[in-house]
Amino acid sequence: MPTVALVLGLALIAFAVITVVRALAAPARKGEVVEQIGVYGYDPSAPQEVADRSIEGIAQTISGVFSLKSKQEREEELRAKFIAAGQYHATPRAFAARQLLFAVACLVLWIGVVLFGNTSGVISVFGLIVAPLFGWSLPSILLSRALKRRNGQIDRELPSLIDLLVVTVEAGIGFVGALRLATEQLEGPLAEEVRLALQEQNMGRSTSEAIERMAQRTNTPGTRSFARAIIQGETLGVSIGQILRNLADELRKKRKARAEEQAQKAPVKMLFPLIFLIFPAMFVILLLPAVISISHALSS
Repeated sequence: MPTVALVLGLALIAFAVITVVRALAAPARKGEVVEQIGVYGYDPSAPQEVADRSIEGIAQTISGVFSLKSKQEREEELRAKFIAAGQYHATPRAFAARQLLFAVACLVLWIGVVLFGNTSGVISVFGLIVAPLFGWSLPSILLSRALKRRNGQIDRELPSLIDLLVVTVEAGIGFVGALRLATEQLEGPLAEEVRLALQEQNMGRSTSEAIERMAQRTNTPGTRSFARAIIQGETLGVSIGQILRNLADELRKKRKARAEEQAQKAPVKMLFPLIFLIFPAMFVILLLPAVISISHALSS
C-alpha cells in the first residue's frame, strides 16, 4: 500500500509540474488581451482557436468543473467578497491560481510526510485525497475570515462615525461636508468605505446612491441601517441630525447586546481548555503526592 501511495503521489507531482511548465510557456498577457477584445464587440460565444493556458485560466477551468454555478455567477460572487473584504485589486483568476498553488503545495507537503514518516497505507491514500482539497479550500477560508473581521470592525466603528456626524451636522455643516470631516478624524475600513462613497459622489452620483452603494459593498447590519436612515431622511425631509442621533442610540444598544452575548459564551468556550489542559495539570500536582504516599504505605 505505501508503494501505491508513492506512485500515485509521484504521478500527481508530475502532472502539476507539466501544468506549470505549459503555463509558463504560454504568452503572459494573452488572457488580458482576449478580455479586452470582448469590450470592443467581440462575440464570446464564438469558438476560440487558441486556448487560455495561463495558470489563472487552468485553475479557473478546474474550479468550474467542481462548481454548479456558471462562470459569471462565480466571478460576481468572488468580486463581491473581495470588495467586502477590502481587497479591491484582487481578481477571480488570481484567486483561482492561488487555490491551485495551495492545493499543489499541500499535496507535496503530504507526500513528504508519507515518505519520511511512518504512516499507514490507508492514511497515506486518504491524505493524498484530503490534502489537495484542503489546500484548494484554504484561500476561501482565509477570505471568509478576512471578510468577517472587516465587517465586525466596520460595525464597531460606525457609532463613532455617527457621533461625529451628529456634532458636525448640528453645528450647521452639510451632510457631505460632515462626512469629509469625519473621515479626516477616523481611520480603518469604515473610513475607507466613506472616502470611496465621497469619491463616487464627486463623480456624479447622488449622496443617497453613494451611501446605498457603500451599504451594498460592506453588507453589514449597521451600514444597512445607516444607509436606510439617510435615504429615508432625504426622501421625507426629516432632520438628518435627529435621525443620526436615534441611529447612534440604536447601534449602541446593539453593540451592548453583542458584548453581552460574547460574555455569556465565554464560560462555554473556557470549559474545554479547563477540562483538557488545566484540570489534568492540577490533578497531577495535587493528587500525585498523595497517591505516592498511599502506594508506599500499602507496599510497606
